[in-house]
Amino acid sequence: MEPQNHTEVSEFLLLGLTEDPEVQLSLFGLFLSVYLVTILGNLLIILAVSSDPHLHTPMYFLLCNLSFTDICISTTTIPKMLVNIQAQNQHISFTGCITQVCFVFIFAGFENFILAAMAYDRYVAICHPLRYTDIMTPRLCVLLILLSLLITSGVSVLHSLMVLRLSFCQDLAIPHFFCELAHVIKLACSDTFINNFLIYFFCGLFAGVPLCGIIFSYTQIVSSVLRMPSVEGKVKAFSTCGSHLSVVSLFYGTVFGVYISSLVTDSSRKTAVASTMYIVVPQMMNPFIYSLRNRDMKAALRKLISGYLLFCHCAFYAGHGV
Repeated sequence: MEPQNHTEVSEFLLLGLTEDPEVQLSLFGLFLSVYLVTILGNLLIILAVSSDPHLHTPMYFLLCNLSFTDICISTTTIPKMLVNIQAQNQHISFTGCITQVCFVFIFAGFENFILAAMAYDRYVAICHPLRYTDIMTPRLCVLLILLSLLITSGVSVLHSLMVLRLSFCQDLAIPHFFCELAHVIKLACSDTFINNFLIYFFCGLFAGVPLCGIIFSYTQIVSSVLRMPSVEGKVKAFSTCGSHLSVVSLFYGTVFGVYISSLVTDSSRKTAVASTMYIVVPQMMNPFIYSLRNRDMKAALRKLISGYLLFCHCAFYAGHGV
């Protein structure tokens, strides 16, 4: 088979999760609902934190960035899938595919670093409470966010440029609902050793380093909490970590689940179905986890919703001249 140079590639074919039209219709409704819930839930988190001065702390600043990242990940992948199902056209342009690869890598890596930063915040709050305000300064929080975003953006651009140098064969079908870097590279006819090496290296770096940081932080937290004399103090300390632990377990649990499923099955379609767990589910569930398990967040959300309803009530009567 003659290789096709990347300059002649105009588009890829996204095979999606199924070819059954009836199932596709059901998937459209499901993913549209999931996307709307994800956007609404994470926007509520951001608005609640922004509107309540009591929540202007490092922990909630990082939570806002987590919600923003969840919105970006979902927006990078789900709308294109919905458009393809609605238009009955599974094609995506070469530029659009590379752009999607770039942004998925940026925000997936960014989420790893944010979760690690949130674990460090809990570590400082529990293990060094008297120095918390001195360590977790607004400047440090902003620096952590900017540095994480800079690193993930730089690596993502590097991956995108490495894909641009590849030559592709005639078969340009991607067994997924979005352009995932590993699947795009598999379609290349030219040597992909460097590309694959970079994927394993940076995925190990982006997942391994933050995960090690999270494990270290919680090891220190558990050790510190067990030394507390008061049972009430132990419960309170663990309760402050409950939401973050749930989010970390959900995120890394789904990622490892997809990795294991790819090892036990040869079906690319089944792997694509499994990958929806880490690219869709955590982003939707994070707002629920933080709003249901966090008393301050629930109070802020109630205040936000009450204020909105009051505004609508006043606007309604003002509009009717009452």
